[in-house]
Amino acid sequence: MQILIFLLHLSGAVLLLLFAVRMVRTGIERAFGPRLHRAIGRPRGTITMMASGLLMAMVLQSSAAVTLLVAGFAGTGGLTFASGLALVLGGDLGSALLIMLLSFPLQELVPALLAIGGLLFLKSQTRNWKQVGRILVGVALILIALRYLREAVEPVRDSAILPALAGYFERDFVTAFLTGAALAFVMHSSVATILMTVTVVGIGALPLAAGISLVLGANLGSAVIPVWLTRRAVPVVRRIPLANLILRGIAALIAATAIDRFGLPTALPPMGDDAMLVAVHIGFNTLVLTLILLAKPLNTALLRLVPDVQAPHVAAPLHRSHLDPGSTDTPVRALACLRREVIRMADVLSEMLAPVMDLYQKYDRDQARALTAEDQVLNTALDDIRLFATELPHHAMQKSEKRELRALVDYAIALEAAGDLLVKRLLPLAQEKSDQGISFSKEGFAELSTIYARLCQNLETASSVLISNDLVGARQLLEEKTEMARLERKTRKEHLKRLSAGVPESFASSDVHIETAYTLKEMHSWIVTVAHPILLREGQLLDSRLADDVPSG
Repeated sequence: MQILIFLLHLSGAVLLLLFAVRMVRTGIERAFGPRLHRAIGRPRGTITMMASGLLMAMVLQSSAAVTLLVAGFAGTGGLTFASGLALVLGGDLGSALLIMLLSFPLQELVPALLAIGGLLFLKSQTRNWKQVGRILVGVALILIALRYLREAVEPVRDSAILPALAGYFERDFVTAFLTGAALAFVMHSSVATILMTVTVVGIGALPLAAGISLVLGANLGSAVIPVWLTRRAVPVVRRIPLANLILRGIAALIAATAIDRFGLPTALPPMGDDAMLVAVHIGFNTLVLTLILLAKPLNTALLRLVPDVQAPHVAAPLHRSHLDPGSTDTPVRALACLRREVIRMADVLSEMLAPVMDLYQKYDRDQARALTAEDQVLNTALDDIRLFATELPHHAMQKSEKRELRALVDYAIALEAAGDLLVKRLLPLAQEKSDQGISFSKEGFAELSTIYARLCQNLETASSVLISNDLVGARQLLEEKTEMARLERKTRKEHLKRLSAGVPESFASSDVHIETAYTLKEMHSWIVTVAHPILLREGQLLDSRLADDVPSG
């Protein structure tokens, strides 16, 4: 009975810790997600990329999240292999430094964190401040969970079972290593796994040697998470997570074997077992950073191990279809052609969007006719995709292939609908503004330009997600839908204020302004639908709402 009570308390403490870690990460993603995406895409030197990865992992509380973001950008050609690997290795060290911070005695801060965080989350009307409140409450819950974990383990520390298990782990480092890897993978959080291990070692319920094996194993398990989540992605997306797994996994196994055989260096300064465990974790990930020197040969090896899918490529204009009628007998090839065709549609839509705000400032009939002609390209592409899809051998396709087919056809429909909105709504509104000599107020045009820029940016992100099946990018897209709705509501509110203040330009442009903002938001709603099948597949979309529990590592 005592064991059952212990297991119940232990499970409660671990699940609270997992919930708290994910709560903090959710708040950070919702408040600062777009900035993090933009930061990853900027090319910089190796050291700077490592530092950026370190900071991002500390902010996101997950090295796996950084790896997934980097993999997504690599899939679009936005990052080289070496730069991406530098970001990921920096993220591994950042996750270790975060564990050091959370292992400090911060229990006295819990009441203040709960009070301030709770007030911000419940009372703030600003989205970012509300998420800051969520983050503070999450940090408080992490500290509470760690204290609860200590209290749960303390009563059985001197029982027969726990010392026997601890002794077995101390004698058999391989079992402890594999257990740490399994825990990190199953919990989808190396941060939670290592914090739990540090806490148990700190109260003397687990020997330091066993704790080191568990922590090094958790490093392996954390590297497996992004490899597993990108297993269906294109080769260029999978290479960086695989490289991280190879470097971090082999290094962890070598380190565990060396420490088991030779022990820790005797020159280390005296410190408690929990502090020593954290120091070993940080030291290990610091040494792994030096493996960036192997980036070039590792990239060469992975290009052979995971080669790009070879497909006939012709330097063709956007208006040439990628659908190959000869591939319909082979579902894998046919789906690859279909995906390329949908990507082409996204590129055509991006090209159509580029001059829209210029047309609002100075209407050009020739350019408007050219955009209408490009919309016909989208219409033709959708018709061809529908016909192509009907010719596939559905009876011979696997369920996953059928799901992919439906998702691609659905997104082709969404892109065509967005193109129709541009041609049938935005162009007539731009023409009406020109024909009637209407001018936007300076503030009104700035608000519309902000919404338009967001739309263009997220269309680019959607194209990346379409290529890479990036889960983090998919979540970010759906969160951007909420942000776009907020921007549209804000411009309506500000427009009404200008009407009340008697701004003459606002009176004249009222209908055009409101309808333009609404149409941009509606186009955005179609564009972000690329995220839906990815989130549904991973269990991150429930009842048409974005789930809060996202894997962390």
